[in-house]
Amino acid sequence: MISPPVATAAPSWENLAIAAELGRPRHNRGDRVFGAAVFAAALSIVLVAVLLVATMLIDSVDALQTFGPAFLWTATWNPVTNVFGVLPAIYGTISTSVLALLVAVPVGIGAAIFLAELSPRWLADPVSFLIEMLAAIPSVIIGLWGLFVVVPVIRQFERFLGANFGFLPIFSGPAFGIGLLSASAILAIMVLPILAAVSRDVLRAVPMSQREAMLALGATHWEVIAKVVLPHGRSGIVGGIILGLGRALGETLAVTMVIGNTFQISPSLFAPSTTLASLIAAQFKEADSSLYLSALIAGGLVLFGIAMVVNVLARLLIWRLAAPGTTVAAR
Repeated sequence: MISPPVATAAPSWENLAIAAELGRPRHNRGDRVFGAAVFAAALSIVLVAVLLVATMLIDSVDALQTFGPAFLWTATWNPVTNVFGVLPAIYGTISTSVLALLVAVPVGIGAAIFLAELSPRWLADPVSFLIEMLAAIPSVIIGLWGLFVVVPVIRQFERFLGANFGFLPIFSGPAFGIGLLSASAILAIMVLPILAAVSRDVLRAVPMSQREAMLALGATHWEVIAKVVLPHGRSGIVGGIILGLGRALGETLAVTMVIGNTFQISPSLFAPSTTLASLIAAQFKEADSSLYLSALIAGGLVLFGIAMVVNVLARLLIWRLAAPGTTVAAR
């Protein structure tokens, strides 16, 4: 026998109000204090960046008013006549960073692939630890090591290149050992642990199901790495490359010790040069006039601008790579 349906009372306004109150998130005083604290922490980062830019603008206004935009493309740095321009320093900054990445990117990604995909665990853990320890070595130590160990090796390498390929402008000139090539080698060594560590973590984060699906289709281990692992983690790898580029652009002491600190633009990789960071570090104590000091600070402002442009372009590239239309499934 089927029992008749039981009549239910219509919900009252009071019950609806109680249900709405129970569904509303409740914030006590601790939540409000915590929210205000983390908001202040986030705001302080923005405030520090704004104050940094404002301070550099104020302190470099003399040089900017005196030289104007020509400060960027003037190739003369003469404290005696108070004529300043940073074009050779911009050239040295960009060229050493690009050369360092040309060496560090393939080596770092190759090391990351080995540690994440091919190396046994008993070997991967200590090697990963050593790579991370390399990133913790102070730059002055790397600079001293570069001056006494890397520079003599680079000098012999330059002699070989000059003897066999000296007809090319990039391999012409005397083999000093001190110059763009040595500075690029030191930067590559300093960038390598950052790039390798970030890329290794990105590759390890690729879901195992992606690998297993590819293997189930009959792919080899190399095909899994090339067609699944690397495409899946390419946005993270690009982020690691940008982190390394930021380190290379701003590195100061180690580069100052091996680049030669010569204010010139030369097509040869053997020639001494300078960067914006090494220019400021080498001449800051010698700034005996307000215009001289203002020009050095303006050079720092230019370096800050280059770093900002690089980071903005990198963010746009990462967004492009991470777009839904560029996923592994879409490819």
